Amino acid sequence: MRALLLVVLYAGLCYASSDSDQGEVETLMDNVLVLKRSKGVSREVNVTVSCGGAYENQAVVWKKDGEIVPGLLGNDIKVLVKELAGGNYSCHLSQNGEYLNHTVILIQLDPENKTVILEEKPPGKGEIHCEAVNYNGSFNCSWTRTQYRTNAAVLLVKVERKSVNISCELNADGSGIHCQENRCPFEEEQNSISLTIYIHNFSLLEAYGKTFYLRDIVRPETLPNLQLVDGEVFSWSYPESWEVPRTFFGLNFQVKIVKKSQTCDSEEIIMLNTTQDTNYQVKVKSSKFVFCVRAQDKYTNGLLSPWSQCKADKGKCS
Repeated sequence: MRALLLVVLYAGLCYASSDSDQGEVETLMDNVLVLKRSKGVSREVNVTVSCGGAYENQAVVWKKDGEIVPGLLGNDIKVLVKELAGGNYSCHLSQNGEYLNHTVILIQLDPENKTVILEEKPPGKGEIHCEAVNYNGSFNCSWTRTQYRTNAAVLLVKVERKSVNISCELNADGSGIHCQENRCPFEEEQNSISLTIYIHNFSLLEAYGKTFYLRDIVRPETLPNLQLVDGEVFSWSYPESWEVPRTFFGLNFQVKIVKKSQTCDSEEIIMLNTTQDTNYQVKVKSSKFVFCVRAQDKYTNGLLSPWSQCKADKGKCS
């Protein structure tokens, strides 16, 4: 895993501006410029790029994506950006000489246009999905690249609450982040968490956002130690990761019985009930069935934990 610096990434010397469409070019971070334009609109924009004041009197040559560009000489150059043809412009002392600096030009289409890099999965639920197992400030967010954008790379992640940055790390495969906010679990949430991901595929840049409270994404872990006592009483424990004291961080439990050949997600229900206890006495005619139990925050009615299940067979549990 590699750490993401969420506000300032690597101070650079490059400077750039646009000739005629100044409002279209923005600096996303050091050494990265974003040219915003509407999809389907054919436009060409001249962008002035500078290697840096320290190289004003040097014999500077320029490369685009590692290849020498004839005519691009000197400390200050003008780059004609057509359509989605951005790129990495690096400056050197000579064709095979010392690397000095670089500027990456990316293209971001009008935000009203459909995004193509990340997939809405499941449909209608957004591209970014976040979960936490308790209220200690630790949470994970994940996303899925579309079929033809599997090589897209995360450029920058910004996560904050009330303008205070939250520390996050990017997963090794670039498909998610782990974040840790410095907060007290007993503290009531007054402000939401804001998350923005900048991801690019070649020169195409897209930004995805999500706003949420921890209480909206907390999902208790699977309930452990599910067992059958005296042939008719099932018992289980709170997840080890759940906060204490239980009187403050209480859970409600949903219990369910389905036929022996069914899974806990089956709609062929023999019995469905809720309890605040960590045990439940079952009285059904059949001696073979599946007992299921899952948890939910007692006070927020948030996300339900995954099912824990026990296959009952003549007073025994497996």
